[in-house]
Amino acid sequence: MYDITKLRQHFPMTTVYKDPAVMAMFKSAKIESFLRDWIIKRKADSNGRVKNIDELSEYVASIIPHRSEKDRLEDEARTNGETRPFLAKINVVFHPNANFHSFEIADLGFTHKYTIIEDYVWDRIKGEIIGEAGGWGLVKLGYMPPEGNKKNGRFTLLDFKNFCPYEVSVEAFREARTHFETEEWMDILLGAIDYNADGFMRPSLIPEEVWTAKHTMLTRLLPFIQANLNLIELAPQQTGKSYIFGKLCKYGWLAGGGSISRAKLFLDMRPGAKSAGLVTFNDFVAIDEIKSIKFTNDKEMAGILKGYMEDGRVKVGDVNVEGGAGIIFLGNINVADMDGSRDMFRELPEVFRDTALIQRIHGFVPGRNIPPLSPKMYMNGWALNTEYFTEIMHLLRTPAENMRYRGLVEELVTVGAKVDETSGREQEAIMRLCTAYLKLFFPHANNELIKEPEFRREFSRYCLQPAKRMQETVLKQMQIINPEEFNKRSMSSYKLREDDV
Repeated sequence: MYDITKLRQHFPMTTVYKDPAVMAMFKSAKIESFLRDWIIKRKADSNGRVKNIDELSEYVASIIPHRSEKDRLEDEARTNGETRPFLAKINVVFHPNANFHSFEIADLGFTHKYTIIEDYVWDRIKGEIIGEAGGWGLVKLGYMPPEGNKKNGRFTLLDFKNFCPYEVSVEAFREARTHFETEEWMDILLGAIDYNADGFMRPSLIPEEVWTAKHTMLTRLLPFIQANLNLIELAPQQTGKSYIFGKLCKYGWLAGGGSISRAKLFLDMRPGAKSAGLVTFNDFVAIDEIKSIKFTNDKEMAGILKGYMEDGRVKVGDVNVEGGAGIIFLGNINVADMDGSRDMFRELPEVFRDTALIQRIHGFVPGRNIPPLSPKMYMNGWALNTEYFTEIMHLLRTPAENMRYRGLVEELVTVGAKVDETSGREQEAIMRLCTAYLKLFFPHANNELIKEPEFRREFSRYCLQPAKRMQETVLKQMQIINPEEFNKRSMSSYKLREDDV
């Protein structure tokens, strides 16, 4: 476990006390972690404790309205001219034919059909909302009555403030990282996503297995920090997959079960409704329960997914769709099948058994390494604020940051002698995974640090070797599913460059 005094010293404004009882209260109310920490920061005392649970409950009820309160909010907007500010997730669409913006608050039932953002408001708030995934923020609504005998009354957006309770500086984050050993940093990252590092220990596990369990849990964060990173995890139940991808961050989307359409993921082509799909404004889209998932058109979706997963762009109709979101496939399979040498795709729908699709997956997350969650695995004490940490990961996805860290990886990693025979997709997968791992575990890396022997040993352990194993599992699955095409293929060798060392 990390030194709490040192953590608070180097992150004085961005730590929060995570009390399991308080966290359970938020979980029961189905409130996401990033919202939880935003609220706790405002209601905790100087010691980080929330002493008045009743007061906290009242505040939560006032700031996050339930869907059943839509009528009250509508009446408040119509009668008083405006609502009180409340936290909500809004999506904005521009209607080019009519030259106006509308918004929806899906959680409360406000739809684009009955909303408008007037230009004077849009000019004031657009900096707060453009480019934001899902538009979480403090919202204030008003009402615009119908004109004359027309039936065109609409609810208006009067104000929007994208909430972020801290000054988020990547440079300050990088500097703070320099004060911690790498294994200590791994425990800090676990605390940031609500897990207690000591809780991973089991009497039956040797230290290396405990390290592997913690590292695998953090591997799930790679799409949060690296653009267009595609992963698959087929693992046991009760290991936190849905929580990580569905509750941790406002910049991702978890689509669980049921039916998923091309319009939802990529582009809605209906006349008058051309709206961007999930991949265009999220950092990742995780498709859960893939054993039971249904696409509205399997053939169409398979083609579009393969195109998009290749390089983050695909043509839908006559429209070019581009996005930075990685695609994550999640599912539970039998324990007996959790072995890279077996067919782990055996029970999946045929669309996921297409090796052309599998080949575009950068890595296989070995979720079997994570023990079932137990109460002792949940954070109890001071930790990095989840909201702050997810903001940092989001900022580390920018093109400039991607270039910076990818350049360091290119300096560190060399491909074996048979580079001309190496699959381009395989090499890109290894490099992209290493880049994501480097950002996560070594955000302070620079051209001088990467020359140090100790750093290079740690880079190999934390980044390069796991990346190779994740891609090797992908290759093994393709060989099992399509031996005729892939049995003769083998992984190239990837190792640290020895130049100037």
